[in-house]
Amino acid sequence: MEWFTAPDYWLSRTVFQRALACVYLVAFGTAALQFRALLGERGMLPVSRFVERVPFRRAPSLFHLRCSDRFFAGCAWTGCAVSVALVAGADSLLPLWAAMLLWLVPWALYVSIVNVGQTWYGFGWESLLLETGFLAVFLGNDEVAPPFVVLFLLRWLLFRVEFGAGLIKMRGDPCWRRLTCLDHHHETQPMPGPLSWFFHHLPKPLHRVEVAANHVTQLLVPFLLFTPRPVATAAASLMILTQLWLVLSGNFAWLNWLTIVLAVPALGLPSDPPTVPDAPLWYVVVVLAVAAFLLFLSHRPVLNMLSRGQVMNRSFDPLHLVNTYGAFGSVSRVRHEVVIEGTLDEVPREDSDWREYEFRGKPGDPRRWPRQFAPYHLRLDWMMWFAALSPAYAGPWFGTLVERLLEGDRATLRLLRRSPFPPDRPPRHVRARLFRYRYTSPRELRETGACWKRTYVREYLPPTRLAGPARRP
Repeated sequence: MEWFTAPDYWLSRTVFQRALACVYLVAFGTAALQFRALLGERGMLPVSRFVERVPFRRAPSLFHLRCSDRFFAGCAWTGCAVSVALVAGADSLLPLWAAMLLWLVPWALYVSIVNVGQTWYGFGWESLLLETGFLAVFLGNDEVAPPFVVLFLLRWLLFRVEFGAGLIKMRGDPCWRRLTCLDHHHETQPMPGPLSWFFHHLPKPLHRVEVAANHVTQLLVPFLLFTPRPVATAAASLMILTQLWLVLSGNFAWLNWLTIVLAVPALGLPSDPPTVPDAPLWYVVVVLAVAAFLLFLSHRPVLNMLSRGQVMNRSFDPLHLVNTYGAFGSVSRVRHEVVIEGTLDEVPREDSDWREYEFRGKPGDPRRWPRQFAPYHLRLDWMMWFAALSPAYAGPWFGTLVERLLEGDRATLRLLRRSPFPPDRPPRHVRARLFRYRYTSPRELRETGACWKRTYVREYLPPTRLAGPARRP
């Protein structure tokens, strides 16, 4: 069945599968290390409460069958173990059907986590990983050459990621059409990286060039993915270069890295594929049936892209099989940050000894330079950025976060870079204040050594204490 397979993409498939397994490993590792404070039995948004009120049909998940911290940890660490096996190429040692089942395991585990993850898992790259991971199940192993139809679906997914992001920009904030968004973006993005200060201070004419190049890459280049080589290879290469530029300029979890992984199958890496038998009939039937089903589901993302009311990062089915994507339809002009402080004083006053909690990734101390965390995802830090945009984003969980800090909860404190209070001596009061942050100028950086300058805006949460004695974790 020569029409069914594309032997020239043998090496591209191998690189894609190993790289995707690495992204899975990061995702499961993030879940394993953070879930207790976020989703655990004493977390800010416990899974147990979620599955009580949301039926299985709306959010299919293994946690509807059993829900405990131990079971969640087992699922997350199992996902890590399977990901390591896939990175090592275990799927190539198995029969085709067993390799497909092995690839199905991390997808099933991760969709179970995402579907109960609530606010903490409401990011577009969660659905992107699940949609990519589902396609990987049908990509085959060393027993068959890569199926052409699955390679096409991977390009179709990459097209929707890039083209959807381009459309949401052109329809959204006018600064994208005026080519001025990068005058603000590097300063106000959710989590700046170590080079973001330098990107922000690039000459404004270069910022205009960057935005224009972004429009070309996202609105024109994606159509070239469906052309023959070498044009499709050049298009995928340009997308990879653009994503690497974004990796350098910020911390967007695994979004950029996964987009790079998606571009690999379109490269058509040169290889000398081995001679393998024709794909078995059952495999052909399964792949074609799944492809037809996914193309049918694609009509809703397509209608969304064509709509003037286009939305970003929306799943149209509970299994996240086909989704719509996009980012930064609007760009903030001003950066606000919520700064959380605690004191041991029995009666809190403005001149009390207020000590600041330090987060790992989000700006805090103006002299502390941002670090590179991506592809690792600091979920609490990201949501703190949303909380600064509007208290409504923090409504479901911020009060519990403050309560856990007042209790000295160890799982919560492990999410932070540094707590000014040890777990066995938590603060008596915690408050939150809103500050405006801006990058210092090169002169200010030389004089003060601080990359940020912050200005007090208003009270975000007044001094708060526990109603009763602190519960020790």
